[in-house]
Amino acid sequence: MTNVLVVVAHPDDAEISMGMRIRAYALGGARVRIHCLTTGTPGPDGTKERRKECMAAGAVLGVDADDYTFSAIPDTRFVEHRGQINADLFDMFHRARPDIVYTHFPDDQHLDHVTTAQEVTTVALREADNLRYFRSPYSIGFEPTRLFVGNRELLDTKTAALKCFASQRQLDMDVYRKLAEVAYRQHVHHRVVERFPPGADCAELFRTARDIEFASRPDRGIPTTSR
Repeated sequence: MTNVLVVVAHPDDAEISMGMRIRAYALGGARVRIHCLTTGTPGPDGTKERRKECMAAGAVLGVDADDYTFSAIPDTRFVEHRGQINADLFDMFHRARPDIVYTHFPDDQHLDHVTTAQEVTTVALREADNLRYFRSPYSIGFEPTRLFVGNRELLDTKTAALKCFASQRQLDMDVYRKLAEVAYRQHVHHRVVERFPPGADCAELFRTARDIEFASRPDRGIPTTSR
């Protein structure tokens, strides 16, 4: 079984950036864990409402309740709490033993995203084989090295997961569905797109930080069905 760990700064970051990919991993038999560093308030306790929204979205995507976990880092206070973030991440990595890790792209307009990416990178390069960054709405200068091309079923499931975040009234979650429908077109030549299989008309974008393959340990490879 492939162990996947997604580490995000805030509730809804994982679903917005890679909801289709998470669902595809779950359908392929991988164990997906999502760890959120804050539940979205400046205080350390977070909010029960946003935690419940995450759990509901995780259930839609196929993430077990025990595999959607949280730290108690105050929202917008990540820089001051780097030590706690680092300690929490080492604990999570030791428990999860991930084969592949996803997190924010390090160049981002949101300081919490930047801090998350930096700290996850520090730990992942010591504790995991593979590390990939996802594109968030605030990524700067993101050039993908990997595109996950989904389908209508995966996109509909992602949309259903995003609708779980009803408290985020300032965000139009329908926008993120539309972004998935057009994301690949700016990076893939139209002649390549023309060769896509029928129904492959939505995508999520990633950048590989490290990708290790084992010729002598094929059991530790990432199965094709889960990539």
